[in-house]
Amino acid sequence: DMSEGKVGALIVFRRKDDLQFIIEGGIAIDAKITMSLIKNLFFKNSPLHDGAVIITGSRIVAAKCVLPSTQSEVPLSFGMRHRAALGLSEMCDAVVVVVSEETGTVSIAHEGKVNSGLSATELKAELMNYTNKPTEEKK
Repeated sequence: DMSEGKVGALIVFRRKDDLQFIIEGGIAIDAKITMSLIKNLFFKNSPLHDGAVIITGSRIVAAKCVLPSTQSEVPLSFGMRHRAALGLSEMCDAVVVVVSEETGTVSIAHEGKVNSGLSATELKAELMNYTNKPTEEKK
């Protein structure tokens, strides 16, 4: 829905690594994940639409979080959301979903790599793949 409406979004899925330094820089939320809430958080006139939403488990824990920008060379087509997603993914094991406000393109960043142009089905498969991977603690 957000891709079709070209509603920009930056959604971080915390995995094993601690993101407290990012969460503390944002606005605490602590709410159940719903499509309506995510759409409202990224609605262009919402006071929380700039920055990232952080998801831990099944909860949105913070919004309007500032992510570190990558220092790597990136394609000219990458905007600030993509640079931020890539930057965080270079620092930790989080999975970051980006929806471009300009093109509606959906991307996912993980381990310093970005996969762009994902369909809804591809995004779901990627998220399932990352969230179902065992962490070192579980091995």
